[in-house]
Amino acid sequence: MIAPLGRALAPARRSLVRRLVGLAAIWSLAVLAAGGLALTIFFAQSSTARFDDDLSVTVDGLLAGTSDEGGRITAPISDDPRTSRTYSGEYWEIATPNGAGLRAEARSRSLWDQSLPPPDGDARKLAAVQGKTVFYVANGPSGQRLRVAALQGRLPGIATPVVFMAAEDRAPLDRDVRTFVTTVAIALVLLGAGLIAAVIVQVRVGLEPLFALRREVAAVRTGRTDRVTGEYPLELELLATELNALMAHNQDVVERQRTHVGNLAHALKTPLSVLLTEADQRPGPLAEVVTRQSEAMRRQVDHHLRRARAAARNQGLGEHTDVAPVLEELSRTLEKIFRGKVSSVDWECPDELSFLGERQDLLEIAGTLMENACKWCATRVRVNAEPLDERWLTLTVEDDGQGLAEEQRAEVLKRGARLDENAPGSGLGLSIVDELVRAYGGKMVLGRSRMGGLKLELTLPRAEG
Repeated sequence: MIAPLGRALAPARRSLVRRLVGLAAIWSLAVLAAGGLALTIFFAQSSTARFDDDLSVTVDGLLAGTSDEGGRITAPISDDPRTSRTYSGEYWEIATPNGAGLRAEARSRSLWDQSLPPPDGDARKLAAVQGKTVFYVANGPSGQRLRVAALQGRLPGIATPVVFMAAEDRAPLDRDVRTFVTTVAIALVLLGAGLIAAVIVQVRVGLEPLFALRREVAAVRTGRTDRVTGEYPLELELLATELNALMAHNQDVVERQRTHVGNLAHALKTPLSVLLTEADQRPGPLAEVVTRQSEAMRRQVDHHLRRARAAARNQGLGEHTDVAPVLEELSRTLEKIFRGKVSSVDWECPDELSFLGERQDLLEIAGTLMENACKWCATRVRVNAEPLDERWLTLTVEDDGQGLAEEQRAEVLKRGARLDENAPGSGLGLSIVDELVRAYGGKMVLGRSRMGGLKLELTLPRAEG
């Protein structure tokens, strides 16, 4: 019994509310169904018993009123008008056994020339229980289903046994049972619906502290608060305390990572600076090799430090940056730097849009892409930031330059790749941006702009308002 129930609840296992409501609904419906069945059986039995009592009264009246007049059985006078109307559904008959059948001695006018059958067509069954009333169902003269009561007894002065039978159309009984079943079914359906609705309300109200805790944790994740502060029932209070301790530990780990990254940067950059200084002061073939390799080492250090710093920041909670001020600052700066080449850097961004991360990272991501677009455009650069859904935003940078062929787009994302060796730079710009974006769980897609040049579309985590 447990396994089928588990399989029935399998689709709802991922929802605690559905699971609780499903269990309560199954149990409630089972109890209501069993109760409805028990009530129906009890009502049918009690109605049949009352029906049989009326038939017994008729049989007892026949037994008491029948007399022997000169060896001839005389039936009592019936005061029920229904027994005088042909095939009315009310019948009585007095008969004597004739083997397995019965020979009618007297009958009600409602039977006309028909006879009532013995139980299962065998009158000898009445002899086995002589003196006791037997109840059974038989077909009537006009095809009605009859409830029949039969009693085999003896009359003074008559040697043979006499069978007294009374029958009544059971259609009213069946109709009453059907009406009762319909009424009970409707009542139980309404009751079941009410119970399920009450269970849903009870579960929702009972689990509301859990939903509130989830909302508060989401607020911590999106930066609207730094810890769980609500008051919760005893069962959830310990969980809230552990969550606060976990977040505090996570912040400590992030701070240690940042400190380690800073120390590593200082430890590596100082020796590199010394090597470059010494190489500048002692020109020659060896100095050129040292300078070239030291510059390469510095670029690699910068690349990996940025990646480690972004990964560490992405582990933190509660840090978010408004996008519009960053785009405005970058646009003004780049228009000054590329004055004479770039006519405008157009940007659009909703005021309430926020990036789930640090300002420095957004400056580096957007700044690198916008500077690259200004470098390769003809005259115009367009930047658009907009929400994608509740968790993500898109940042699109386009220019009206020559763009890149499809086979070149994957090449520029490789570290150090430069499609134009005459252009200034190390070739790490787009690669570093791609690494930063991936560290935040986003992605960068290169495509063709409607302006004619390159289109870079980034998906970045969004901080909820």
